[in-house]
Amino acid sequence: MQNADPAIAESGTIRARSQRQAMDWSLVLASQGIEHSIGQDATGNWLLLVSPSDAPAAIAVLKQYRLENLRWPWRRKFFKARVVFDWAALAWISLTVALFWLDESRQSLREVGIMNGQRVGQGEWWRLFTATQLHADLPHLATNTVFGFLLLGLALGRYGTGTGLLAAFLAGVGGNLASWAVNGNAHQSLGASGVVMGALGLLAAQSVAWLKQSRHALRLAIGGVVGGLMMFLLLGVSENSDVVAHFGGFVSGLILGAMLALAAKIVESPSANLLSLAGFAALIVWTWALAFGHRH
Repeated sequence: MQNADPAIAESGTIRARSQRQAMDWSLVLASQGIEHSIGQDATGNWLLLVSPSDAPAAIAVLKQYRLENLRWPWRRKFFKARVVFDWAALAWISLTVALFWLDESRQSLREVGIMNGQRVGQGEWWRLFTATQLHADLPHLATNTVFGFLLLGLALGRYGTGTGLLAAFLAGVGGNLASWAVNGNAHQSLGASGVVMGALGLLAAQSVAWLKQSRHALRLAIGGVVGGLMMFLLLGVSENSDVVAHFGGFVSGLILGAMLALAAKIVESPSANLLSLAGFAALIVWTWALAFGHRH
């Protein structure tokens, strides 16, 4: 319906700005039992024709309808979520598979790269990063690559290849940091589960962007986060998993995703994605260089 009050142009004639508005108004009048008809004048303008005696009541009903729907949230322009899958997630799969193969053949990556709480406490912070690329065995690798490919592909499609990849990686590091903080120096862990849960958090947080469009979007934003939390409970909680690291990765993804969603025009630009991709590659090389450089 157009943002114009209905008014009587001639006796019993209500002018509408479009066919759609005329149809909307017709439904309103019909719901109130006001007899009318729809037509067009010689110039093609749309009209609603009512009897002169019903005209005041018709105008009052249509004005009230406009007032009640003026702030209707679905009349607002909302952010439209893009369901785009980025096949660049295969590059992440290739990296994790290659590192698993190297670890199996040389047995050195796990020694220098595992998330060892005691070593982290002694200053080997890079283990928080390198542990996200290691896996205990083939089933562990298969689980993370399958779910990681799906969730990370969607996250990259939403935020951009470089931005999404760096954010999911940092979310995985956040998961390891949370696990170390909760479990202490005696804890050891490895795996990309934190990255996978971080990608899920990124996807759940994308609904936050709707808050920039309308104050009515709060319920939708909360619904998106709750939906992500339900997925986390389904995928991230199992008997032998590091639940703290999973939850830490998911929450880190939520926080990073909310920040990225609120600054979408900046972080989704080609230059930002290129810079993020370079940052991701630099972190991979740097942390592994530190790991092998401080090998005991």
